[in-house]
Amino acid sequence: MTASESRRVGSWVEAAPAPLVLVIGPEELLSVRAVEAIVSAVRGAQGSVAVTAFSAAASSRGDLRAATSPSLFAEPGVVVVEEGEAMNDEFLKDAVDYALSPDPDVVVILRHSGAVRGKRALEAWRAAGASEFLCPAVKRDSELVEFVEGEFTRARREVRPQAVRALVDAVGGDVSELAGACRQLLDDVAGPVTEEAVSTYYGSRVNATGFAVADAAIVGRTEEALTLVRHALDTGTDPVPLVAALASKLRTLATVGAARGRGLDPKAMGLAPWQVDRARRDLRHWEADSLARAIESVAYADAQIKGAGRDPQFAVEKAVRTVASLASH
Repeated sequence: MTASESRRVGSWVEAAPAPLVLVIGPEELLSVRAVEAIVSAVRGAQGSVAVTAFSAAASSRGDLRAATSPSLFAEPGVVVVEEGEAMNDEFLKDAVDYALSPDPDVVVILRHSGAVRGKRALEAWRAAGASEFLCPAVKRDSELVEFVEGEFTRARREVRPQAVRALVDAVGGDVSELAGACRQLLDDVAGPVTEEAVSTYYGSRVNATGFAVADAAIVGRTEEALTLVRHALDTGTDPVPLVAALASKLRTLATVGAARGRGLDPKAMGLAPWQVDRARRDLRHWEADSLARAIESVAYADAQIKGAGRDPQFAVEKAVRTVASLASH
């Protein structure tokens, strides 16, 4: 078996020391956590660790080999190379050369966003058996929900599904902010984390988020939905996530509606059980034709706010009003 065939590839949560480590992906928080986990593992095994960090974008020829030389105090060494996606030609040559004879007593971590730059270096490290830990972007609503659930699972704490939903709605799509919010709840709340606990800490942010707007519009509460969306826009909320939340809700309705009569398997649909239950209730307000028209109206609004129109706020309000009017009461 060759080095490339035996090398380890996994998620950022599995990050572990190896002579060559690639931490790949655009999600900064996950990348930082992967590096911290590796350094912590080396320190735990050896009692101490010497960490050297430098940028691949500002590297000079020979910097990598110099950084991996034995330290004065002979401590276990970890070298962290940042900005791999912007590496200069000097580092590229160093990285390819180093892959031919890596020091087995030093852990070298290359952080890279996954962009095209540096592909030759990545291929050389993979061929040499580098461990690779992935840090994919966390953008879609389902990914944000999964991330929050994972934060509580890793902390071995119970969190109610409604609390996860409320937290994502309140904090939004910034993974670092979500992680901070989870940490606050873990530190301050005793026992299971509930929707009430999230409301206590983030209630002022929950009430005017995209999914609160979408929830009201989906069941035909026009005035409530318009009040929420206007408040959100007035307080600086970007129109894009508002429309994205509305589109996500409608897609979920369409997915669950299409599966009726064929068995509702949440996992097969890529949904959580509570999302399916909620969609089944909300579908009482919808017929197939009206749902299709609502989806078209939101797609049109999405195009308008992303450059096709002149007034993104008007486009959002129109989409909300259209969806609410199409829902039967």
